[in-house]
Amino acid sequence: MIQSYFIVINVVALIMYGIDKLAAKLGVRRIPEIVLLNISLLGGMLGAMLGMVIFRHKIRKRVFVLGNIACLLLYGFIVYIWESL
Repeated sequence: MIQSYFIVINVVALIMYGIDKLAAKLGVRRIPEIVLLNISLLGGMLGAMLGMVIFRHKIRKRVFVLGNIACLLLYGFIVYIWESL
């Protein structure tokens, strides 16, 4: 069940980064940055990082790069602790 959640949330994050990049190119309404950061915090950090690389989007903004890395480390730590129990 939890694996399905992480698959879905990461696919959603990847799609959101693609949509935001397209919106930026078209000059239309964008996805707020806080939403993009929150999707990473909810577990979509791998999809977000993949979206950043594939779409070359938000890669110059430190808050996105460091935020996604911090989320990845946080979830890695949580999994490590969970497995240790």
